[in-house]
Amino acid sequence: MVRISLAALGAVAMALALASPAHAQSCANRGTLDARYCDADNDLLADTPSDKAQQKNPDTLVFSYTPVEDPAVYENVFSDFLAHLSKVTGKRIRWFSAESYAAQIEAMRSGRLHIAGVASGPTPFAVNLAGFVPIVAMERHDGGVGYTLQLIVPKDSPIKSIADLKGKRVAHVAPSSNSGDTAPRVLFKDKGVEPGKDYEVLYSGKHDNSIMGVVNKDYDAAPVASSVVDRMRARGMFKPDDLRIVYESAPFPRTAFGISHDLAPELQDKIRQAFMTFDFKNSKLAKEFKDEKGFKALSYKADWADIRTIQRDTGIVYTQDGLSKLKPD
Repeated sequence: MVRISLAALGAVAMALALASPAHAQSCANRGTLDARYCDADNDLLADTPSDKAQQKNPDTLVFSYTPVEDPAVYENVFSDFLAHLSKVTGKRIRWFSAESYAAQIEAMRSGRLHIAGVASGPTPFAVNLAGFVPIVAMERHDGGVGYTLQLIVPKDSPIKSIADLKGKRVAHVAPSSNSGDTAPRVLFKDKGVEPGKDYEVLYSGKHDNSIMGVVNKDYDAAPVASSVVDRMRARGMFKPDDLRIVYESAPFPRTAFGISHDLAPELQDKIRQAFMTFDFKNSKLAKEFKDEKGFKALSYKADWADIRTIQRDTGIVYTQDGLSKLKPD
């Protein structure tokens, strides 16, 4: 397995240049997909090209995991799975260490990334702008595939509710993060507190930055993904009583693992097979994701309905300009 650094990425403008009219195709249904994609079966996902000459079957497949934390942490964690993926597909596998949501999406959009685990918030961007096709998510022992937004504060904080955030310094993750930005903008506003107006929003860039910033009292509070809090606590990165949860949302879908739409159908089938036949229980993934038992098939159209609604209500559009805002300030 070979690691690809961000230096291997071309300029953003180069990646986005592929959106020229020459690449657009005419079709009966496209929905919110970029002009280069079609959605004949109305599943909200880019169709596999019908022209076999446009279907890709590379000797090397590039894999990336969402940068919710330091990407270097996960290269070793996924090594067992990537070895299994290589065996099932008969392909070499390379690791791409994406340091931002936008970099990951741009890499798939430009054809340099084939398989990825994309965080739930950026998933609709990846679907609409890069032809990403979500196929599975990690399944918890209780059968669910969700996580929650948790509003965390230091253990001795006077903050007891969302209303107490007024006038405070609150860490949001990045403008595309569901639990770390878009969901709290909708859910907190419904409870009478408008982020950016009633409290100062400070972008941390990653969930782990927000969490440790609250632990160290650099921030008064932070909305973050419960799954990241659980993993960091399990690794001993902070003491269990360092934080308090003052609000928790209903579950959202977790990281979507999927493929580029233009891979050859037989290769797509082998990748699906790799996810579904992986011995998760005896892998490094099980040691890291202790509340998970394996991979489970998902439906982007159904499972991401709430997230798409939240993004629509916060004015997000799946465009090149919207993609540029995935990069934290």
